[in-house]
Amino acid sequence: MSLRQHPPPVQSLKTHSPYGSSRPRTPQAQVDPSEEPYNIIPIHNLLADHPSLRYPEVRAAAAALRAVGDLRKPPFTQWHDHMDLLDWLGTFFGFQHDNVRNQREHIVLHLANAQMRLTPPPDNIDTLDGGVLRRFRRKLLKNYTAWCSYLGRKSNVWISDSSRRESDHRRGLLYVSLYLLIWGESANLRFVPECICYIFHHMAMELNKILEDYIDENTGRPVLPSISGENAFLNQVVKPIYETIRAEVDNSKNGTAPHSAWRNYDDINEYFWSRRCFEKLKWPIDVGSTFFVTKGKGKHVGKTGFVEQRSFFNLFRSFDKLWIMLILFLQAAIIVAWEQKKYPWQSLESRDVQVRVLTVFFTWTGLRFLQSLLDAGMQYSVVSRETLWPGVRMVLKIVASAGWIIVFGVFYGRIWSQKNRDGEWSSEANKRVVNFLEVALVFILPELLALALFILPWIRNFVENTNWRVFYLLSWWFQSRTFVGRGLREGLVDNIKYTLFWVVVLATKFCFAYFLQVKPMIAPTKNLLNLRGVSYEWHEFFHNSNRFAVGLLWLPVILIYLMDLQIWYSIYSSLVGAAVGLFDHLGEIRNMQQLRLRFQFFASAIQFNLMPEEQLLNARGTLKSKLNDAIRRLKLRYGLGRPFKKLESNQVEANKFALIWNEIIAIFREEDFISDYEVELLELPQNTWNVRVLRWPCLLLCNELLLALSQAKELVDAPDKWLWYKICKNEFRRCAIIEAYDSIRHLLLAIVKCNTEEHSIITVLFQEIDQSIHFEKFTKTYNMTALPKIHAKLITLLELLIKSKKDINKVVNILQALYEVAIRDFYKEKRSIDQLREDGLASGGPASGERLLFENAIELPEADNKTFYRQARRLHTILTSRDSMHNIPINLEARRRIAFFSNSLFMNMPHAPQVEKMMAFSVLTPYYNEEVLYSKEQLRTENEDGVSILYYLQTIYADEWRNFMERMHGEGMVNEDEIWTTKLRDLRLWASYRGQTLSRTVRGMMYYYRALKMLAFLDSASEMDIREGSRELASMRQSGGSIDGFNSERSPSTRSLSRADSSVSLLFKGHEYGTALMKYTYVVACQIYGTQKAKKDPHAEEILYLMKNNEALRVAYVDEVSSGRDEKEYYSVLVKYDQQLQKEVEIYRVKLPGPLKLGEGKPENQNHALIFTRGDAVQTIDMNQDNYFEEALKMRNLLEEYRHYYGIRKPTILGVREHIFTGSVSSLAWFMSAQEMSFVTLGQRVLANPLKIRMHYGHPDVFDRFWFLTRGGVSKASRVINISEDIFAGFNCTLRGGNVTHHEYIQVGKGRDVGFNQVSMFEAKVASGNGEQVLSRDVYRLGHRLDFFRMLSFFYTTVGFFFNTQMVILTVYTFLWGRLYLALSGVEASATEDNASNNKALGAILNQQFIIQLGVFTALPMIVENSLEHGFLGAIWDFITMQLQLSSVFYTFSMGTRAHYFGRTILHGGAKYRATGRGFVVQHKSFAENYRLYSRSHFVKAIELGLILIVYAAYSPIATGTFVYIALTITSWLLVISWIMAPFVFNPSGFDWLKTVYDFDDFMNWIWYRGGVFAKSEQSWEKWWYEEQDHLRTTGLWGKMLEIILDIRFFFFQYGIVYHLDIAAGSKSIAVYLLSWIYVIMAVGIFMIIAYARDKYAAKEHIYYRMVQFLLIILSILVIIALLKFTEFSFVDFFTSLLAFLPTGWGFILIAQVLRPFLENTMIWVLVISMARLYDIMFGVIVMVPVALLSWMPGFQSMQTRILFNEAFSRGLQIFKIVTGKKSKAAT
Repeated sequence: MSLRQHPPPVQSLKTHSPYGSSRPRTPQAQVDPSEEPYNIIPIHNLLADHPSLRYPEVRAAAAALRAVGDLRKPPFTQWHDHMDLLDWLGTFFGFQHDNVRNQREHIVLHLANAQMRLTPPPDNIDTLDGGVLRRFRRKLLKNYTAWCSYLGRKSNVWISDSSRRESDHRRGLLYVSLYLLIWGESANLRFVPECICYIFHHMAMELNKILEDYIDENTGRPVLPSISGENAFLNQVVKPIYETIRAEVDNSKNGTAPHSAWRNYDDINEYFWSRRCFEKLKWPIDVGSTFFVTKGKGKHVGKTGFVEQRSFFNLFRSFDKLWIMLILFLQAAIIVAWEQKKYPWQSLESRDVQVRVLTVFFTWTGLRFLQSLLDAGMQYSVVSRETLWPGVRMVLKIVASAGWIIVFGVFYGRIWSQKNRDGEWSSEANKRVVNFLEVALVFILPELLALALFILPWIRNFVENTNWRVFYLLSWWFQSRTFVGRGLREGLVDNIKYTLFWVVVLATKFCFAYFLQVKPMIAPTKNLLNLRGVSYEWHEFFHNSNRFAVGLLWLPVILIYLMDLQIWYSIYSSLVGAAVGLFDHLGEIRNMQQLRLRFQFFASAIQFNLMPEEQLLNARGTLKSKLNDAIRRLKLRYGLGRPFKKLESNQVEANKFALIWNEIIAIFREEDFISDYEVELLELPQNTWNVRVLRWPCLLLCNELLLALSQAKELVDAPDKWLWYKICKNEFRRCAIIEAYDSIRHLLLAIVKCNTEEHSIITVLFQEIDQSIHFEKFTKTYNMTALPKIHAKLITLLELLIKSKKDINKVVNILQALYEVAIRDFYKEKRSIDQLREDGLASGGPASGERLLFENAIELPEADNKTFYRQARRLHTILTSRDSMHNIPINLEARRRIAFFSNSLFMNMPHAPQVEKMMAFSVLTPYYNEEVLYSKEQLRTENEDGVSILYYLQTIYADEWRNFMERMHGEGMVNEDEIWTTKLRDLRLWASYRGQTLSRTVRGMMYYYRALKMLAFLDSASEMDIREGSRELASMRQSGGSIDGFNSERSPSTRSLSRADSSVSLLFKGHEYGTALMKYTYVVACQIYGTQKAKKDPHAEEILYLMKNNEALRVAYVDEVSSGRDEKEYYSVLVKYDQQLQKEVEIYRVKLPGPLKLGEGKPENQNHALIFTRGDAVQTIDMNQDNYFEEALKMRNLLEEYRHYYGIRKPTILGVREHIFTGSVSSLAWFMSAQEMSFVTLGQRVLANPLKIRMHYGHPDVFDRFWFLTRGGVSKASRVINISEDIFAGFNCTLRGGNVTHHEYIQVGKGRDVGFNQVSMFEAKVASGNGEQVLSRDVYRLGHRLDFFRMLSFFYTTVGFFFNTQMVILTVYTFLWGRLYLALSGVEASATEDNASNNKALGAILNQQFIIQLGVFTALPMIVENSLEHGFLGAIWDFITMQLQLSSVFYTFSMGTRAHYFGRTILHGGAKYRATGRGFVVQHKSFAENYRLYSRSHFVKAIELGLILIVYAAYSPIATGTFVYIALTITSWLLVISWIMAPFVFNPSGFDWLKTVYDFDDFMNWIWYRGGVFAKSEQSWEKWWYEEQDHLRTTGLWGKMLEIILDIRFFFFQYGIVYHLDIAAGSKSIAVYLLSWIYVIMAVGIFMIIAYARDKYAAKEHIYYRMVQFLLIILSILVIIALLKFTEFSFVDFFTSLLAFLPTGWGFILIAQVLRPFLENTMIWVLVISMARLYDIMFGVIVMVPVALLSWMPGFQSMQTRILFNEAFSRGLQIFKIVTGKKSKAAT
């Protein structure tokens, strides 16, 4: 039926919009209300013929809004009868007309849905239930009431919760509507939720005054709102605040200014957390307030609540407890281990050691002091005249911690002075120890209090959430008072769970640290310290500087000690995750075999989980019902109580199951995962041939009949009962026999004409068999040995029938032969022909002797009788199949999906409500400009290897391509070329569904709608409907009607509404559409769709096409309209496709205060479209996701989770599992998806339970919509700081007391980046985002407000992971630099002469280094998750394959990417949103491009490490033994090789000789290109070089200083190596070093002379230039000869000195870059640029050499292709190259 209503005869009211018509073209305002375009329900016209309006609840909600009653009408406007409360508010307060319309539908839909969910239903269903409204009001205004109570203000919602008066009912509606109207028009202020509370607070007060008929003192008239008139709310309230935010954003200089220089969204919001907002801002808003001042230092309001400063100290500030614990333990461990006893408690027996351990209190107070200094140093700009208290507290804290240091010092000194006086531990000395401990007890009292509150979490929550002054004063000292982050403690049970986890992890770590890290280091340390007479190889500045050597030895150990908690966390979380997964019953059905074993319980599982139960009104939720559920689940899971027995009696269950299962299979066919033949094997056929049993899919029945036959042959003499008992042991065998028997009877009677002798003979024959079975005499009457003959004849008969050309004579012959066998061989007792005639088993009378039996009695069904032949094929399969069909379906993705779906039905999930009673939800997808649908050109265009996207897809998805072609032939395609003409749309869709395109996402999300329609049908359908329906469907199938209504040729009208016309939709009654639309809507926020339409961009047409084919799809976009000379107006617009008018219609147009994008683009885009979503939940889906029909069926179960408590709270975000679908594209994509897979499944599972710290990471999570819309939306949007916008939604949720859970019975598809450069860009984006998080207030607050163990979980799964990656890289650095120092200084030589224990210490460092490099990080969770879901052997095999495909090279490389970007962002900023590529990567990336991307982050660092390793090899006495050197440095060499080679190993045709040569030319051109002003960094080296230093321009003073300090390390090479040159002649004087600088100066001088000569002479007077060169060469040769003659200079020195001086030059260049502002306009800068260019050429050559070598060696290229792509594609590619090669030769 059509969904557009037919306008009934309503008297047409011409309405003049009384207020705020914000449409730029107003004629629309005079539309007849019944014709007004609507979004989901035509509320303005309740008599319309629309399926949703059949629900009384909708009418009840609309009627409640119409009850304006005796309210005072707004002045100055005309009031019409049809206006409602929203119009009333809109007119009074000046809201926009379309905002009012949008919120009207929003409120009506929500209230109607909520009322539908009531159980038991209310007494009067035609009026709105008071309870529904009360609950909604409480939920919506909960944040507002909390805010009022926090600020100590009385709430302006004047309704007592107990009262049930009618007027309160209306008043409640007014408050709710007012809040939603404010929210719906606030635009960017929606990110500032407490500002919205502030606005609501004042507007609710004005509303109260109007309702209570207050009189205005000035005019003596009834009170009017302070703002009213057209668009008054937008212009007078939203705009001033919006403009302030916008001005602040401009101050941020596009995100490059330091965060402390401007206020972001959070600062604006936190202004409303203090009472000063009432005093300063007032109401109506005072635009002169300091709040609105954005420039100048004077009166301007600075940062509020927090200042984001770039520094690594943020990690210490935010997670101080963690660092204090680690540092104190390390100190204590060293003190105890120093005694060198076997166990620590043996050392602790000595009183001296005990007292020494007390020094940890000094460290503790010292760290406190540091913390308070940092607080003051970073947060000073929070303090202003208005906010003095934080400043007072900072000062007091510094004083207090300094005081503690002095107190501890005094008391500790007294202990030792007393002991030294007494010469032993006298009682007096012990007394002083006790005194010290008493002082320490006072110091740790707050910690003990915190511990007590940790054990009793509810007390802590109560204290934090109650706004009593007493509590506030008590906690003032410990933390600043904030509105968020109060009462975050979890319940006791959860507390115990995660505490246990962390106690075990920490215990392991500390044991490991003590015995394997600290203790082995003590002996070598003592030896080094006692080393006397070290012969230093260089000039020694500080004497007895062994301590420095000791420090260098310890540094890597300490770094590893600080980071290895990450590894222990990784190991334990993998194990716990596996255990939790096992208890959740994950991975019980992994493949088709396991599914076959459980398929018979499958129908019951679907019935139990997906079908709503007929519930008694009070049964839900009681203990008894819970017990029953648990018992039923057990029965289902383990097949107790044989649930399939009742399936045959209760046919409706079987039919419902068949409908669902067949729909899933049909959709698999539609998606081309399975072929037509597989559909027949997998489907549950409709019962058309009167078969007595459930007809299982052929897949399960194959081979069963043959096994039964062999059983019958073996047990020839056994009685019936025994034989049948043996056969019935296997349910499928029993069904196969009965089905075969019934089908054969039906078939024979169907092909023989009725009323013939033959017909009656067959009937009699079967009657006799039935009878003998009935009396259990079958084996006595019939000969079992004849069965195989009958079997063979039947197979021949069926083969004849299935053939397309049918030969009737052969059919007759075979039937005669069958008859003979049956009569002669089958009966045990032989009968004469007369007896047979008498029994009716032979043709009677002599007349019939003339003709043979069956001659004219055969009539075969018509060829278009599809059902008959489909059944015949099925019977043929059952009779013949010998294999067990384990590999059906062939497609791996189809198998995985079926296995996951079936497994999930045996997991615990809430019961499904009926569709009418489920929660409504919407899906929101932000879209900017990505691919919607691949165009013909994109599919055909070839890259330089001659590979087009289509060819690539055809080889990778070969089976799906075959199925697609089969489907096209089925839809009437004759020859293959039509694919590019008539079937082009299908082809483009096929390809787009395999990429990461919008059409794929939309198709996936629209499965929700399809699933809901089908479930709505099954909910309400009676048994007859379903049984008849399944018959009808079967008959539809044979009449050849295409079930998939997606035919390109048919006109849209015949194709009815949506392409989702699958088989079931033919049975719908019509109301299903209404129900589904009320429960689900999909909004795609296509930010620039308006611009795209104006430009006639093909993307816009494709989006329109998507709307046309998907009825529940809405598109929201921002429309820019020029309104004056340079002015523009901005509108949020929602459009849909009207099926009746066959065009796109605009539904709402809400004016915005200005341009949308003030912060990060994606969250702003989500936020503007959020007002158009509906329902209780919103699922945020990204552009690279996909969904599956069978998963969509479980959505209503998932939404029920909102009703269950998880711990002490109900969930606010439901985490959903993801499946990464890009894993099959290339090996790289596979590594990426494996890593991601373990993170989104195992990682999230552990975080949610037991750790209770899951945030929101990916996108398929489902948000509690009303909870989030009142608390700042589903993401944060401040510039730069919220670059990873989505994770902040999780932080915000946790800080505001939400609860995040994780559910694994439902999954959503997700695409990941597939090319190496894309992956690296993605890693860079995530790492930069994490660097910004470190600075953010959210992380600081979580670090302080969570209890200790949740804080640990939080740290090690977000920021800590990246920080520790960086520590790993640092460890390698410190280790190598330390070795270099020891080797060059000569300490190493002295130490090794002394003893060999030094090596033991090295062993300690090395082992750990090796462990880390193996990447325990990434590998273990992957293996564990894989073995859980796919079996242990499979997981190990996968892991080995990955190693062979060089995954560890990739992981090592990505570790470097993360460390580089994370560190750089924290120090210098410069994080930017990197759009990650979504395409397929089959093209070769040039060397220059790789060099640009990785030279600073990887190549230069790798070359530095390589240089250290070479120098170390040359000068270390230890390294002379090859084995020792390899053992010492192998991991470091691996790191160097990975960092240099990875971009080329994973680059298609990376080792192709011709390409390598071409690449090198290209690289040199790029280096020397002298581009103009407009050159891009891709063209000119110089432009790129400047861009690489951008971060140094934005960084602060500290960042620059640190950068310079780090760069000084490059001068050390020169200092160390110079003394080893022969020319130094063993001198240790400082003069040697100083003289070596002459070399540097000379080199620079020569360089400058040549450069000068070239500039001056090279062009005109070339001969001079040559002369200068000649003179320089002569001079150089003379100098070298002189050196050789008169000094110890040897020729080797020449090369050695290169090692010394090249790093020096590089160090100078780096320092010059930092000092660029001072040097830029001097002569030096030109020199720096030329030097830098030479260095880049040198680096490029160094990186190029190994690549060129490998390219030159034969066979490497094909090996690399094999490593990089999966088998099919690499084989295809090789063949393709050969073919194209031949082609091109032929062409020449």
